[in-house]
Order: sequence, then C-alpha cells, then structure tokens
Amino acid sequence: MTSVGIVPTEGILMSPRNFSLREIGHVSMNADDCALAIDEPYRAGLKNLDGFSHIIVVWWCHGLDAPETRSLTTIEQPYRNAPSEIGVFATRSPARPNPLALTPVRILGIDHEQGILAVDYVDAIDDSPIVDIKPYLGAIDRVKDVGSPDWCSTWPQWREDSATFDWASVFVNAQ
Repeated sequence: MTSVGIVPTEGILMSPRNFSLREIGHVSMNADDCALAIDEPYRAGLKNLDGFSHIIVVWWCHGLDAPETRSLTTIEQPYRNAPSEIGVFATRSPARPNPLALTPVRILGIDHEQGILAVDYVDAIDDSPIVDIKPYLGAIDRVKDVGSPDWCSTWPQWREDSATFDWASVFVNAQ
C-alpha cells in the first residue's frame, strides 16, 4: 500500500493545505483482461456492490506525476480541432495540478474474498493506484442536456462507442 501526498499550488486564493490519499488497490491489466485488485483492508467495502452494473473508479495517474506536469495550467493544442492553447481543466489530460482520473466502468464480476473486480475497461495503465470506487448512480451521474464545444462535437456521445472510436485521429501528437 502506498500513500500519495497532494499539495495545492501556492498562490491560489486559498490557504495551503496538505491532503493525504491512500491507495486502496491497483489496476491490473493484461492483453485479455482488466481488473481492479482491492487491498485486503478495504475488501469489506465491496459488500453489496453486486447489484450495480457500473462503478466510477478514481485512480492516480502515477506515470505522469512530476513537478513539471503538476505546474501546468494550460496545454498547447492537445486535440486537432481545439484552440491553439487550452486550459488543463478543459481536458482529461493526466498532466494537471493533481493527477487524479476517474473512469466509469462496467462490472463483469466480483470476487469478494480475493478483492477482485473484473471490469470491461479502465483507461489507466497497469498498476495504477486506485484511490476510490463509487457506485454509478443515474440520479447523480447521468446528465440529460450535455453541451460541449465545437472542437469535440464529433467525439462519441456514449462511453460504449468510445471503444471503437479512432482516438488517434483526435490528438495532435498521437502515436
């Protein structure tokens, strides 16, 4: 288990505070499967999760956690149709003041004893720390009238369609 310290940027209109997050598990990915491996002390938290079809995974972008990426507030045109410079809060980039990410995922199965949640996909890398899991609730998480800028209007409207979308065509520096 690792701890991740979060320190707000100095000079923002708030008093500096320190926060501490604990990893509750990690993402486990291979060519065929994706799972969330929950550490033993937190496995009781999976109780009664069985009835939910989806959860929201909050995870740490540990692969890009560096002082230079945490100090970014704007990014040079990350998307082909976007403005030449875009604020970090208008992106889902892992380069941000606090490299937290969240992903809604479908639960495929739960092994309570081993603390393993088989899921369809998480846009994280193998061994990414999980900091929280929340049930997906339509009454809170689903929005009727969603708006987005023109530069991303051709992107998929639904999570399920994202799997077959050509995301490389969207990013300026796609490999």
